[in-house]
Amino acid sequence: MNIKSFIFLPALITSTLFWSASTNAQANYPNRTIQTIMPLQAGSGVDILMRPITQKMGESLGQAITIENIPGGAGLIGTAKVAQSPADGYVLGAFNDSILTMLPNLYKKIDYDPIQSFAPISEVAAITFVMVANPSFPGNTAADLVRIAKEKPGKIDYASGGNGSPQHIGMEIFRQYTGAPIVHIPYRGAAAAVTDVMAGQVPVMISALSVVLPHIRAGKLKVLGVASKTRSPLLPNVPTINESVKGYEFSTWGALLAPKGTSPAIIEKLNDSLALALKDPKLREQLIQQGFEFVPLGPEHLKEMISQGLVKMKKVIKDGGIQPD
Repeated sequence: MNIKSFIFLPALITSTLFWSASTNAQANYPNRTIQTIMPLQAGSGVDILMRPITQKMGESLGQAITIENIPGGAGLIGTAKVAQSPADGYVLGAFNDSILTMLPNLYKKIDYDPIQSFAPISEVAAITFVMVANPSFPGNTAADLVRIAKEKPGKIDYASGGNGSPQHIGMEIFRQYTGAPIVHIPYRGAAAAVTDVMAGQVPVMISALSVVLPHIRAGKLKVLGVASKTRSPLLPNVPTINESVKGYEFSTWGALLAPKGTSPAIIEKLNDSLALALKDPKLREQLIQQGFEFVPLGPEHLKEMISQGLVKMKKVIKDGGIQPD
């Protein structure tokens, strides 16, 4: 054996052992609890969506999947924690499109890249949004809101979960589209915004249907329109916003991602367990009844959605002059 072969042999053995250990770890995945970080408040649309789904995924994988809410810094803190976690499949991120397409356009510097920092697993579901108002608000449709706002320019406020939140973006798109001179009132989280709309402190907002549906059914909020392209089967008598304000449409989505570098084999196993969970009829019915529409189309589809969303939200945020809190 020549000297070069002698030097190369230990490196080859080390590389082979590492490859063997890595392959074995992937084959045995998962062998402990998986942590899912949600950079949003408990009770948010994505939180309502992902809790029962991750529980069902854990059952098929044979290990528990826990959820930890880390909502600080508009979601930036929890998202950065996912991006900086080991790429071994034991830390995942449950995000909405705000985290991946809105905040990166809102903040000049963030500690993650929405495309480069993550390995997409799949979009999980589209989240239906509705425009709601305090029952005392004199209008009953989105067109009424436009008319009233133009009659009283600068006097009609709307609530949101904070600057750059989905509630803010949804109403800002509406403002840009209609020219309605409505005024943004940001809150620290969507739950506080909903509470004040019910109390009459602010007259209107747009919200995930899953968050406000109980309040609609209790008569504490009224619906001015469904923001999706079609009417919601949960509110069959409520028109879409598009029926009174032609062309307007807004919805968001929830997705699962892992840190960049997570092996394709682990991503595939997680994607398969997600698809299996969403075939469960009881789980599907439970979530459909909360306003979710399932679209688990895998990693490449999610990557494309993020890229397209970044372009769209850049224009909305720039045109609206939206600034961070």
